Amino acid sequence: MLATDEGARRFGEFSFGLNRMIKKPVLDTLFDEKIGGSFHLTPGNAYKSADNGNRSALHWDLVCLQDAAHGGGQILFDGQVIRQDGFFVPEDLQALDRL
Repeated sequence: MLATDEGARRFGEFSFGLNRMIKKPVLDTLFDEKIGGSFHLTPGNAYKSADNGNRSALHWDLVCLQDAAHGGGQILFDGQVIRQDGFFVPEDLQALDRL
């Protein structure tokens, strides 16, 4: 899949799932990519409504659940843990867990 074209090896989308009302995957990416405690990453084409300029024949939505029930995990920015087991660590980001 990543060999489809040059743009397939670059990210078209990245987002944090913030909707705590969605509890489990329903096999519909438009909902699953928003599950609270998840993140969503898309190798390939960026949609024009949220354009980062990447173009590809590929648009592969991947969702990773990082809550404790799914094994947890960390996200680091510049070497700092900003999210642990699906919850934001820095105090100024913790309000995002209550959306």
